[in-house]
Amino acid sequence: MPHTYSRIWMHYVWTPKNRAPVISNTLMHQIILHYKSTYPKGSDIYVDTVNGMTDHIHVLVGQMPVMSPSKVANQLKGESSHWINSHDFIREKFAWQEGFGVFSVSHSQVERIRNYIVNQQEHHRKVTFDEEYRRFMKANDIDLLIK
Repeated sequence: MPHTYSRIWMHYVWTPKNRAPVISNTLMHQIILHYKSTYPKGSDIYVDTVNGMTDHIHVLVGQMPVMSPSKVANQLKGESSHWINSHDFIREKFAWQEGFGVFSVSHSQVERIRNYIVNQQEHHRKVTFDEEYRRFMKANDIDLLIK
C-alpha cells in the first residue's frame, strides 16, 4: 500500500494529583475549550470530547498511529497543567496524577463513548469514580493494582 490509513480512537481517564477534587465547573469548561482549540481535527492528536467531575476527567481522542497512548496522555496532561497554572485558575499549584487509564474505542462505539463522557454529571449521581473505574478495569480484563 502506498499510503497509511488509520482511524484510532482512545478513551483516556485521569485525575488531579492525590485525586484532589479541584476541578470546578468553570475550570472544566476552560479545559474543554482549551483542549478543543489546542488539538483540533487534522492534528496528530484530535481531542473530540472532554468532560469530567471535580476529581477526574475523560478525554476521547482520535490519534495518528505515530502517537503512542503514553505520549498522548503525557502531552495532554503536561501541557494542560502548565496552562492551568499559568492562568491561575486555582490557588494551589495544579498537577495531574502520574498514572492514567486508556481504553481503545471501536469506531462503531465512538458516539456511545461521546455520550457517556458528555453525561458525566448525570452518570455520577448514581456511580462513584471508584465504582466507574473498577467497571472499566473489569470490562477490559485488567487487574486493578490498588484495591
